[in-house]
Amino acid sequence: MDLKHNKITVGELMDHPNTRAVLQRRFPMVVKHPLMGAARTITLEQILSVAQAYVPQKKIDETLNELRRA
Repeated sequence: MDLKHNKITVGELMDHPNTRAVLQRRFPMVVKHPLMGAARTITLEQILSVAQAYVPQKKIDETLNELRRA
């Protein structure tokens, strides 16, 4: 999938079955979080800036590569 230089929104990722499956497999608790609906307009770039403080860079890189292939 084209991640639009990380400008793609969480909503767009969640609407695509293949990328949704990647996110569900790698971050199941985040995908099930009650605020996920409110996060639909947030860009991947914004998520990454926060995630880097909590998620190992290797896992982020692997996830991005998998999303691009989805």
